[in-house]
This record gives sequence, structure tokens and C-alpha cells, in this order.
Amino acid sequence: MKYLLVSDIHGCLPNLEKVIRFFNEGSYDMMLILGDIMNYGPRNGVPEGLDAQGVAAALNQLSSKIAAIRGNCDSEVDQMLLSFPCMGDYAMVVENGTRIFMTHGHRYKPSDLAEGSFDVFVSGHTHLWSLERKDGAVICNTGSITFPKQGKDATFATLDEDSVMRIRDLDGSVLASLSL
Repeated sequence: MKYLLVSDIHGCLPNLEKVIRFFNEGSYDMMLILGDIMNYGPRNGVPEGLDAQGVAAALNQLSSKIAAIRGNCDSEVDQMLLSFPCMGDYAMVVENGTRIFMTHGHRYKPSDLAEGSFDVFVSGHTHLWSLERKDGAVICNTGSITFPKQGKDATFATLDEDSVMRIRDLDGSVLASLSL
């Protein structure tokens, strides 16, 4: 399967539309959303293109292809607009024996879990992308498509059939990659 991983959308419809276009053009099977979907949060500015209802409508069209978890800015009111569940703090996706642990990053970190309990740990929350191997596992922070920090590009990630995790900018260009 091919996965597109995104976090920290924060209600920005124009940037989400770029990600959805990449998802569709790349024939991805599943979108894994790592929280902070519609609310821009009290510490952030209001993003250009803020449209929580538009974000919900765009994602609802893909609901059968989405697995999502809750971020620190997501609420039960947000869930009422979405036609896929997103209130869990974590989820585990297993593909051909590869265990992908999904979380937003504000509650769980790789060090919080038993060694060997995952092959890939994916999160967001910090708005800073990273991709590394640690103790045999791949650790990926997808960054943010709306509020990247420290001058970094707005980013998302993909995990393709070649078992390579890639950090991508909003144009789809690869910024970093790591084989599983």
C-alpha cells in the first residue's frame, strides 16, 4: 500500500488541497492524519485560507481512505463535522508485518513505548519535520503543511510501495528519504 501522512493542517484549505491533489495524482491508498485538522490553535496566527468547514468537506470526500488521530487542537466539536473517526490519541497501522504507530506527538514519544513495539513511529505537533533511524525503527515527524517552524518548508510525508519514507514539500519535491 501507499500512504500519505499529514499533520497540523490547522484549517488551511489551500494547503490541504495541494496535499489532496498529490494524494490523488499519486494514487495513494490511505491518508494518515496525525491531528490538528481544523482548529488553528491559540498560539498560532490565523492561517491564510482558514476554512474549517471546507477542510472537513474535502476530507470527508476521502473518508473511506483516511485513518486519523486527535491532536492537541482537535475537539469533539470538530469530530461532528468529520465522517471518519479522529478522537483517538494513537493508532497502529500494520502493513505486511510493519507496525506504524501514529500519534500527534503531544502525549506519546518513541521513548514512552516499549522497545520493539513499532517499526515506524510517526507524529507531528512540533511543526518541524524530521526523519531518522533510532534503535532500528524509523522515526518521522511530518512537520506542518500550515505553520512550519524555524524557516522550514511546509511538509508532509509519504510511505511508498518501495518501503521508503519521504518528507515532501507542498510541491511534492523530496526533502529527505529513509528506507524502512
